[in-house]
Amino acid sequence: MDRITGRIWVFGDNVDTDQIIPAERLVSTNLDHLNDFIFEKVRPGFAQEVRKGDILVAGRNFGCGSSREHAPLSLMQAGFSCIVAESFARIFYRNSMNIGLLLVECPVGSPAEGSEMTVDPDNGSLEVDGQVHSFPEYPPFITELVRSGGLMNMVREGRI
Repeated sequence: MDRITGRIWVFGDNVDTDQIIPAERLVSTNLDHLNDFIFEKVRPGFAQEVRKGDILVAGRNFGCGSSREHAPLSLMQAGFSCIVAESFARIFYRNSMNIGLLLVECPVGSPAEGSEMTVDPDNGSLEVDGQVHSFPEYPPFITELVRSGGLMNMVREGRI
């Protein structure tokens, strides 16, 4: 996977899927504009500030709550290239990888929002605010899953 450099947005612990994308925004079968509503209840106007390639940094248990795939999908649509957190809710982790959204489990302390982070998935390292942090290497299947843009792309390409 390629190195990723992006501006960071900082969130805390236990960010649940209803904070990411409120349930009342999921009443349509048109899922093309989920990104317009991310974090609207906790950070109004946030969706308009995110740019392609940004990185979301959070604490423990990011993505807890429901098992809906809408939460990682909305973050991907918004332009986030990567989500870095101390830990992820397991179903959120799996849903994200299934759609090709890169997640990195790595505690990074309290970086300054708006600063830049560089993530190197192949070397299991990231750099933020002048500090380098390490994280475990991904299993080959997960690397290929993210590189392919998700499970459905791998199926379409006949690789699984």
